[in-house]
Amino acid sequence: MPHQLIASPYPDGHIVVSPGRDGGIRIGAARYAELRDMPAAAPVSPWLAAPARAAWNLDLTGRTIGEAVIVRPETAYGYARASYELNLGCNYDCEHCYLGEKQFAGLDWPGRERLLQVMADAGVLWLQLTGGEPLIDPLFPQTHARAWDMGMMIQISSNGSRLDQARTLELLTARRPYRLTLSIYGATEESYDGMTRRRGSFKRFMRGLDAAHEAGLPMQINIVVSRWNAHEVAQMKAIADRYGAQSFEFTNISPTIHGTGEVLPSQSWEMLRAKRPYTGCNAGITHFHADPHGKASICKVGRDPQVDLIAEGADGLRRLAAVADSLVTRHGGCSGCTLHKTCGTCMPLATLYRQAQAPLETYCQHGGR
Repeated sequence: MPHQLIASPYPDGHIVVSPGRDGGIRIGAARYAELRDMPAAAPVSPWLAAPARAAWNLDLTGRTIGEAVIVRPETAYGYARASYELNLGCNYDCEHCYLGEKQFAGLDWPGRERLLQVMADAGVLWLQLTGGEPLIDPLFPQTHARAWDMGMMIQISSNGSRLDQARTLELLTARRPYRLTLSIYGATEESYDGMTRRRGSFKRFMRGLDAAHEAGLPMQINIVVSRWNAHEVAQMKAIADRYGAQSFEFTNISPTIHGTGEVLPSQSWEMLRAKRPYTGCNAGITHFHADPHGKASICKVGRDPQVDLIAEGADGLRRLAAVADSLVTRHGGCSGCTLHKTCGTCMPLATLYRQAQAPLETYCQHGGR
């Protein structure tokens, strides 16, 4: 039987989580040290078994610490989260895709093992596996299994087109992600297939949705709104509701990661929304992003400069805080703006919009005032 609990350092404390399940149990430093130092053959203590039963209905009767709990070591780096693009390749050709030209390229298996170990050394507990489309990556099964076995909580961001495959379902039910985040691109074949530019993609998505729901996998639906499907937002929400999945609407189309604007015409202009004021984030401080080649950046948007984690290991991440400070500083066309306290766009994203020569109203809610 695989481990059922993960005890880990966490920013400002320690936490116990359960693979494939939401929520967590905060524990003090003394309790964490007790778990860390207990012999593997020792039974799970009542102080842990009782809240685990209450939180997740777990029965740890007769289980030993070595069988039931992975205790993650302390780390000097303090990174709790990371995202990892396995590969930029995709089986869709969506007009809106922020990745732009998508190439199949990435680390071989020894490189991936090295990258995952660096992430573990940095303290990463929550790991998002993304792409491109991660489920078409040849090394996805090994990557997911290895990260899960190391005591990481896995979120998978996918288009759902491969979720009905037996091998994939077997993997994800044996090593459950805590969340499957699935993008929906329409409520009908016409709109969905028009947005992905792949005939039959809507049918594949619905088959995947059915299979994941039947397997009891935890799902979240991201409703990606464009000119193709803006008239179907309510129907897409209804699909998510039918499967008991929480849904979120994404209405603003961003430039590509290369700062080009060929994706912007897919914007549904009537759905363009002003964002909440940007008040900063912990990109590069408590979380980071890794591209298919193991190069780390503060996030998926602010990709330059990067740190080569394969060559430098976790120590290279120490530079990201300074990188974050430099990237979020207001500069260029925004440096003299007197309305920046109500701006809803972070500076790395504003930089991409400017590079793409996007209309000001697509990213500045003040409309040039």
